[in-house]
Amino acid sequence: MSCSSDGNTDDPINELEEIISEDSAGDLDLPTNYFNYANPELPGHFRNQEVSGIDNTPGNNPVTDAGATLGRVLFYDKSMSANNTTSCASCHIQGNGFSDPQRLSEGFEGGLTGRNSMGLSNARYYENGRFFWDERASTLEEQVLLPIQDGVEMGMTLEELVAKLQGKDYYASLFENTFGTEEVTSDRISRALAQFVRSMVSYESKYDVALAAAGGDERRPFNGFSNAENQGKNLFFSNRTECSNCHETATFSGDRARNNGLDATNIDLGLGGITGRNQDAGEFKVGSLRNIALTAPYMHDGRFSSLREVVEFYNNGIQNNPNLDNRLERDGRPIRMNLNTTEIDALVAFLNTLTDENFISDLKFSDPFKD
Repeated sequence: MSCSSDGNTDDPINELEEIISEDSAGDLDLPTNYFNYANPELPGHFRNQEVSGIDNTPGNNPVTDAGATLGRVLFYDKSMSANNTTSCASCHIQGNGFSDPQRLSEGFEGGLTGRNSMGLSNARYYENGRFFWDERASTLEEQVLLPIQDGVEMGMTLEELVAKLQGKDYYASLFENTFGTEEVTSDRISRALAQFVRSMVSYESKYDVALAAAGGDERRPFNGFSNAENQGKNLFFSNRTECSNCHETATFSGDRARNNGLDATNIDLGLGGITGRNQDAGEFKVGSLRNIALTAPYMHDGRFSSLREVVEFYNNGIQNNPNLDNRLERDGRPIRMNLNTTEIDALVAFLNTLTDENFISDLKFSDPFKD
């Protein structure tokens, strides 16, 4: 096996049974062969320059089958918390698009997080590569370590974490096959977790099937859509709603933090609380809409319990905030879409077509620990 001094292996073993014996695996249930994390069969609308241009995967940490497998184990391992009760997956649940159905998530000692848990579908597709609602993490590699060290969420120091994982036999094999040696470091933990999260690409929804059948042109009527779904699609991509100006490309991702007029004054400073700049106050990361129907409640504070409430807010509830994004105001006032009930229903119906049942049931993203 050849590898760099601390890089991913160039020629990873494909037989997991060769690197993890039944005895050392303990409660782990991993497949005989690696799942395909590195090279999924993406549709054409995910392989164009627009989408590749917003991929935040760094050159020194590409997704590999071995690395994402290690990341999967780390993601679901409750021993990553101080009292062995909480894992990354505790607040990012596969069936909920890797979000939390609770408004605020419960930490390792029962405390609540300050913000709603953001879904992880297509997290790799975000133009500026920053993470958390307030974008305080400059990379995904930085982000994945912060909840572990948070006093509410998981309550560990990185030194404690490294020592803890070194005591688990199965990690030695997983780290060796990913990085070339058994050494456990916080940098390697970070890189493996980031690989697993970036492998969570959702591309098999009803929308994807219909878009492919339409030759990749979202403006054409979709034969597989109902009348309401097609009406909602047309509204989503229209100048009337401006939805697609904030949620761009086939990934339905944003490009940077925006102020969407949730409040007239910035109760939560968002990005402004990190930068200290008044013009950034009330700005929050614009996440992907992939699997959005599964990730309620919505917004950074979980204030909306349904997609209909979200659409109704954008229809006539945007507040006239001094930092309101310019795509949500006209002539110095918040836009009003003036959608009727049928049109609101249609937009919700379209958003439901972004649900990917294969993604939320895919074993390669599931809990590898036995019950």
